Amino acid sequence: MSNEYLSIEERLGLNSYIIDKEPHIKVNYEICKNCVEKPCTYVCPARLYTVDEYGNVHFNYEGCLECGTCRIACPHGAVDWNYPKGGKGIHYQFS
Repeated sequence: MSNEYLSIEERLGLNSYIIDKEPHIKVNYEICKNCVEKPCTYVCPARLYTVDEYGNVHFNYEGCLECGTCRIACPHGAVDWNYPKGGKGIHYQFS
């Protein structure tokens, strides 16, 4: 099957990741507690930010696409975003 017929989810599934032991994104969850909008939960294209039943934000960095959107969208500076060690992270095969 040609890649031009793959859905966005299927294309994202083809990406390979180099995962560091330390996350390249660190979230200050104390700041998130006071955030009403929680834009990180709806701007992340990989949907890695979630909110639990108590309104707490959770983040899973392993599937990060390294777009930096969460850092830009956070109005309170709760997201500390850096490239993974060595400057290498996700490898896009079919961008």
